[in-house]
Amino acid sequence: MSDAPLFANRADAGKKLALAVDGLLTQQTNILGETPRAIVYALPRGGVPVGVEISQYIGCPLTIIISKKIGHPENQELAIGAVTATGSTLWVPSYKCVNYPQWQKEALDLALKQAKLLEKQLISFCPDVEPKNATLILVDDGIATGMTVAVAIKALRTLSPREIWVCAPVAPMRLLPYLREWCDRSIILATPQSFFSVSNFYVDFPQVETSTVRKYLQQQY
Repeated sequence: MSDAPLFANRADAGKKLALAVDGLLTQQTNILGETPRAIVYALPRGGVPVGVEISQYIGCPLTIIISKKIGHPENQELAIGAVTATGSTLWVPSYKCVNYPQWQKEALDLALKQAKLLEKQLISFCPDVEPKNATLILVDDGIATGMTVAVAIKALRTLSPREIWVCAPVAPMRLLPYLREWCDRSIILATPQSFFSVSNFYVDFPQVETSTVRKYLQQQY
C-alpha cells in the first residue's frame, strides 16, 4: 500500500473505525450473551476527534488518557520513551536503566510536566467513568512508533479493565506484533509497509487545539 491519503479527516477515520469496533462488540455480545460495557479513552489531542465518533456510534462514554513522548534532548523527534500524566513510564530498551543520567531525568521531567499540564486543562471536561471490568477502547488518530500507545496501555492496566482494545486508523505493518503484546485486541484499518508520517494518510490533518478537544468532550453533556 502506498503512503497516500486514505481518510478525508479525523472524523472520517473515526466513523470508519466506529463500524469496525461496533462489529467486534456485536460478535462479543453474541458469544457472551451480553454487550460488553465499553469506555473510549482517547489520546489527546488528535485522538479525540476520532474517539468521539466511536463513542457516539456505539453509545458509550468518552474520556482521555494523556501520554507524551520523551524526546532526546539533542533531537526532540527521537523518542527514547514515553510517560503518562499519572507517571507510568516506558523506555526504549537501550535507554532503560535503574539510575537515570541527569539528561535523561530532565527529559522525563519535561515530558511528565507537559502531560500533567494537558491533563489539568482537560480532565474537568471528562465524565466520571468506572473502568474496572470494562472494555477500554484506546483511540488515536494514527500510530507511528507505538510508544505513547504502549505506555497508555500500561497505565490503563492498573485500572483492572476486562480488556483493552487499541484502535487507530493507520499504523505501520511492522508495529502489529508489538501492539499485540500490549493489548487484548487491536483494530487498525490500514497497515501500510511504507510509512513516513501519520499525516500523509489524511487529506485534511490540521493541528487539534486544546480548546477544540474541550468542545468535543463537552458534547457528551
